Amino acid sequence: MKKLIVAASCALALVAGTVQAKEWKNIRIAFDVPYEPFEYKTPDGELTGFEVELAEAMCKEMDAQCDFVIQAWDGMIPGLLARKFDAIMSSMSITEERAAKVLFSEPYYITPGAWFAKTGETTDPTDTDAMQGKVVGVQRGTTMDNYVTENMSDVVDIKRYTTADDMVLDLEGERLDMIFVDYPVGEQVLEGREGFHEIGEPVKLGEGVAVAMRKRDEDLAKQINEALDTLKNDGTYDEIMNKYFSYDIKM
Repeated sequence: MKKLIVAASCALALVAGTVQAKEWKNIRIAFDVPYEPFEYKTPDGELTGFEVELAEAMCKEMDAQCDFVIQAWDGMIPGLLARKFDAIMSSMSITEERAAKVLFSEPYYITPGAWFAKTGETTDPTDTDAMQGKVVGVQRGTTMDNYVTENMSDVVDIKRYTTADDMVLDLEGERLDMIFVDYPVGEQVLEGREGFHEIGEPVKLGEGVAVAMRKRDEDLAKQINEALDTLKNDGTYDEIMNKYFSYDIKM
C-alpha cells in the first residue's frame, strides 16, 4: 500500500511539474517596418519607434532577452503560428477574427483612424453621396481596411497597400482621392509635405492595440501583462509615449 501511495504521489508531482508555468527568458518579437512613429529605422539602420522602445522596456522589466524580427504585415499571424517569432508588437488591433487565431495581451494603446487628402479635397467622408466613386487608400489587413470595407465598399473604390509610404506616393500622384490611416501614422508620413491636410473627423475603432501571441502561450501573456502594467504605473510608459505623441494614447 505504501508503494502505491508513494507511486501515486510521485505521479501527481510529475503532473504538477508539467503544468508549471514557463518562465520566458528568450522572446522573439515581430515588427512591421516602416510604420512611423510606432516602428521604423533611423538613417543609420537602427530600429526604433514607440512600440520598439516600449518592447525594450517591457523585456527589461521581464528580465528577458528579446530579439526583434522584421516581418511584413501580411505574414504576421502566419509567421507567429509557424513559430518564426513568439509575439507580435506591431500596432495589431484586437478584432474578433484575429482573437480566434491568436491570444492577445491587455491593450496597451488606442488611436483613432483619420482621413487625409490633398489640399483642395474637402469631401466629408461621412457623406455617402459625395463619397460615391472616390478612390480610398488603406493599409491591407488593418482595422482601417476593415472599417472602409465593411462600411463603404459599395460606395468607394478601395485600394490596399503594404505600407503607408506607398499610399502617400499614390496620393501625391493623384491616383487616390484620400487615405484612411492611424492618426499618428498619417501625421508622421505627411509631416513636412506641403499640399496635404486632414479631412472629416477622426474615427475611434476597435478595442485597442495589444501584443499577439500563440493561444497556448498563456504564461507568456501573463508575464507581458504584468510587465506592461508595471510600466504604466511607474511612469515609464508615459515617458516613452511623450517622446512620440502630443496626446494620450494609453488605454
